[in-house]
Amino acid sequence: MARKPIVALVGRPNVGKSTLFNRLVGERVAVTHEIPGTTRDRLFGESFWNGVTFQVIDTGGIEVYQPTGTRDESPLAEGSADFIAEIKEQALLAVDGADVIVLVADAQHGTTAADEAIAEILRRSDKPVVVAANKIDDKRHEQNVYDFYMLGLDMVVGISAIHGIGVGDLLDEVVTEIIKITEEWADEEDEDDHLKIAIVGRPNAGKSTLLNKLIGEDRAIVSPVAGTTRDAIDTDIKWYGEKVTLIDTAGIRRRGRIEVGVEKYSVIRAMNAISRADVALLVIDAELGVTEQDEHIAGYIIEEYKSLVIVINKWDSIDKDAFTMNEFVENIRDRLHFVRYAPIIFISAQEGQRVHQVLEVAQRVWEARFFRMATADVNRIMRDAVEKHPPHGKGTKRLKFLYATQVRTDPPVILFHVNDPSQVHFTYKRYLENQFREAYEFEGTPLRLSFRSRKDKE
Repeated sequence: MARKPIVALVGRPNVGKSTLFNRLVGERVAVTHEIPGTTRDRLFGESFWNGVTFQVIDTGGIEVYQPTGTRDESPLAEGSADFIAEIKEQALLAVDGADVIVLVADAQHGTTAADEAIAEILRRSDKPVVVAANKIDDKRHEQNVYDFYMLGLDMVVGISAIHGIGVGDLLDEVVTEIIKITEEWADEEDEDDHLKIAIVGRPNAGKSTLLNKLIGEDRAIVSPVAGTTRDAIDTDIKWYGEKVTLIDTAGIRRRGRIEVGVEKYSVIRAMNAISRADVALLVIDAELGVTEQDEHIAGYIIEEYKSLVIVINKWDSIDKDAFTMNEFVENIRDRLHFVRYAPIIFISAQEGQRVHQVLEVAQRVWEARFFRMATADVNRIMRDAVEKHPPHGKGTKRLKFLYATQVRTDPPVILFHVNDPSQVHFTYKRYLENQFREAYEFEGTPLRLSFRSRKDKE
């Protein structure tokens, strides 16, 4: 599965980027305020248009000029002047990591020197850029849209983010560019069927140290300061003669605690690393134990239907007795109950203890993604499960299972033909999954169960 394309909204302060962001993702996520500089860090969300899903990054305004009397000087929100360099760095990093860029400008004021300077930055990026000339809230400002062709960028669309005018036309342009890009990705993926492993987790859990042990050299910077790794780093290695790609990522914090600076961009890269990978190594700091954020990261992995190995790092620093490991496993299974099928490894990346097990288990888990059951076995397991625990119906109607088959792998997908899919309760779906896992372990790998009516075509 390819990563989701990234669309970055950039522009000078107070042109309506956050308002446009809220409209694209369908919820009020970004704080909007009429004073420039309110959006200090980037926010991210997901948007869907014409069958295409993509991620949207809302950046802080790019201050090309310091506010010391230049012609684009504008009042800043209190304290924001201190963040001008950081806001610019965030926006430029978003441009670097984005697949499509939307330059948001203010049609009421027309082009400014700041717009021209930002457009110059974007032209050098060699990325597709769409200009969104915002705030055409009445007829007087519509003519100003044509002025933005002076920026030397091919696509210009007049919009009113606050009223939704022209946003559909903007999305049409964006999705057209995304389709071109994803077609290129599909061509590349056809030739790319080796094991890809994303190393993810909270900041300072030891991900980069683990990467260095696995590749045998100091390829990633290791530091006790949380958040040192800011971009996803791909490293190809040979393991028993086979190519394996290791993707080191920045530590992921809880969404509400992602701080000002490049860290939010790092979260996007880390989430995309999960999308690009087959197997995710969730690195947990043994000294802290399983945290709420570890639960969130495991949720990201499952949402992408990726296989999972739980790696407990810094195990050497824990005072242990005969019961410590079993108690730790029990706690993990309790906190991460929705991924009970994931194997658990206890290591010390710093000391190299049991690090050799990491690739062995990841390889085993990856192979489970491609396991295919015979149709006769699928139906036998289904019939035994239904006979042992018949499903409850709603009202007088009873749920009936007709037959089932595994329709694909990577990950395994089982299609059940039933009389009424709406009768399938999520608890019964979980029961069926457990029955299949008892018969075939599917270690570390999610199962997708799909239910179709006899009237539906496969």
